[in-house]
Amino acid sequence: MPKRLIAVLTALLLLPVLAPTPAGAAATVWHVVRPGETLSYVAALRGVTAGELAAWNGIPANVPVQVDAVLRLNQPDVPLPDFRTRIELVTPASVNWKPLKRCPVLPINLRRVWVSYIDFTGAHRDGSVVVRKDVAERAQQAFGTLYRWRFRIMGMAPMSINNPTEKNMATVTAGYNCRAVGGTSVWSEHASGTAIDINPFQNPMIRGRSIAPAGSQFYLQRDRYLIGMVHPEGAARAFMWNDFHWGGRWTSLKDYMHFSLTNK
Repeated sequence: MPKRLIAVLTALLLLPVLAPTPAGAAATVWHVVRPGETLSYVAALRGVTAGELAAWNGIPANVPVQVDAVLRLNQPDVPLPDFRTRIELVTPASVNWKPLKRCPVLPINLRRVWVSYIDFTGAHRDGSVVVRKDVAERAQQAFGTLYRWRFRIMGMAPMSINNPTEKNMATVTAGYNCRAVGGTSVWSEHASGTAIDINPFQNPMIRGRSIAPAGSQFYLQRDRYLIGMVHPEGAARAFMWNDFHWGGRWTSLKDYMHFSLTNK
C-alpha cells in the first residue's frame, strides 16, 4: 500500500467521532414559565432580550408572566390576534340530547361558549365548550385569562377542524357531557353543565391505582412544568378566580383536569 494512502487512512481513523444528532434536538422554541421566573429571567436564560420576548408573545413589558404560560422564543410569522368570544344557543342534536336518559339539564338551559385558544403548536384557534347558561360568562372570563397568559390547550371542539388527526377524544378540553360519575349511578357535574375539564391527558384523574385518561402516567409527577399542565399557582387560578373549584385540591382523589362550580 502506498505510504501516502496509509497516511490518509491513519488521519481519518484519528478524527474525533461525532455522535449523531438526535431527532428533535433543534433549538428549543418554547419555554414554560415556572414559579419565581420573570420575563427578564427567561430572556436571559434563553439568550434573548426581554423586549424581544415580550413582543414575540404579545405581552406588555410591564405585565408579569404567569406560571404555566408558554413563551415562544422566536418571532412568529404573524402575531396572535386579540381574544374573542361569543355565546350561542344549542340545539338538542348539537349536544347529543336523548330524552330517555333524563339528563339533569335541558338543552334550552345550555349554551355553547366560543373562545380563542392557543394550541400546542402555538397556533391560534377558535374552540368551544358547552356549559349551563349561568356558567357561560364565567367560562368566557377564565378562558380569556388563559389566552392572555399564553397557556396552551391541546384541543377543543370542533376537533374536525381544530385537530382532525387526533382520534383520542379523551384529550379534548370540554364541558357538558350527559354521563354519570365513573363507576356510579350519580350524575357527573358535566351532566349539569357546571364543570369543565382542561387538557385531560396532561392533567389526569387519579383514584387509588386508577388513572384516567389511560396512558397519562407521565404527567403524574406534578412538579414538572410542561405544556398544558395545570398547577395551583398557575393556570388553575384562571378558573378559581371565577368561582370554580379545582379537583387538584381534593384529598380523597385528585382530578387535575376538573373545574366545577359545586366542588364535585
